[in-house]
Amino acid sequence: MGAGLDTALRGGPFHVALRAAIAARGLPLQRVQHHLTRHGVKVGVTSLSYWQQGARRPQRPESLRAVRALEEILRLPQESLIRLLAEPADDRASARRPQGRSYRSLVEASGVLHRLLAELDAPLDGGLHMLGHHERVRIGAGRELLACESHHIVRARRDGVDRFVAVHHGDPGCAPDRVAVHALENCRTGRVRRHHETGVLVAELLFGTRLRAGDTFLFRYGVQDGTAGESREYVRGFGPAGGQYALQVRFDETALPARCHRFAQPSTAAPRTGHRDLPLTRTHHSVHVVEPRVRTGIVGIGWEWGGG
Repeated sequence: MGAGLDTALRGGPFHVALRAAIAARGLPLQRVQHHLTRHGVKVGVTSLSYWQQGARRPQRPESLRAVRALEEILRLPQESLIRLLAEPADDRASARRPQGRSYRSLVEASGVLHRLLAELDAPLDGGLHMLGHHERVRIGAGRELLACESHHIVRARRDGVDRFVAVHHGDPGCAPDRVAVHALENCRTGRVRRHHETGVLVAELLFGTRLRAGDTFLFRYGVQDGTAGESREYVRGFGPAGGQYALQVRFDETALPARCHRFAQPSTAAPRTGHRDLPLTRTHHSVHVVEPRVRTGIVGIGWEWGGG
């Protein structure tokens, strides 16, 4: 057993240990599922994927049977995975992350997002490839997320695409019914859906034209928030890999953070990596990151407030 796998089994959390064990055996999830079937346990490939991403945890008796079978299939010590399920995932995750949105809130929000998109009959990629996305965020005098503005450059993957679905995930305490979406250039606002418990809002931005496969399009919109409490980070999630992403966060001159940093995550369940301090410009009171080519996952800027 390799040192990395041994560390994951001793320290967890469960999804990290499971992912490390599957990688160490070199088995695709379809093969893992096949082995489970031979052990008399039925688990879908999607469930296995969610387990190793941390999006779900095995809880039902049948799922716990599968975990015990996985210990045998992956040649792990008995009880090595089961015991990790007895430890709260959120406590372990919070020990690895700076203060900000909790692991649970991000996972819950991702589930809500899928439901809201389904209501709008909108696929996750929307039939568009992101060539460029420039985003500007404003933090107010009360340390709250005031607003953000997005400028998109996209290319249609197929014929007939005529809209984009914008997603806004407010800070804890956000009141989505008081959050406004403004179409600023080459689009107009369509249907809007809100989920109050998680602070998630999705809104259609209608292009007024149907794109053909390969066509490019530019549009710009803004989100007016200011409804939540103290903000500590801003994150943007990406599905398929895309083009350039630039994020700028500007602070009110009366409420400047003590320090700022950039971070990334391959998924909401993964540890944050790629930490880099970001200097705050004295004249414009802002920080920024530029990702020449985004990968699947999350990119964000976090900051810490000083005393007072």
